[in-house]
Amino acid sequence: MKNITVSLDDETYRRARMVAAQRDTSVSALVKRFLLDLASGETEFERLKRLEQEIRAQITDFSASENVPREELYDRRF
Repeated sequence: MKNITVSLDDETYRRARMVAAQRDTSVSALVKRFLLDLASGETEFERLKRLEQEIRAQITDFSASENVPREELYDRRF
């Protein structure tokens, strides 16, 4: 594994640290994820499609049968 050094101005580094903290990770991990994505050759569409599939895989307790029936939806008494 290779190590790299990146030089940033103080304000950019401070903001990157804040983003990393919000995501419960490190600046190094953010940079690594960015470079892995960049090197993967994945297009933006492919990346978004993959993310959608990952999110859909996490949804386990949804059932369309739990929706309100059409008649009840338009019944103004409710």
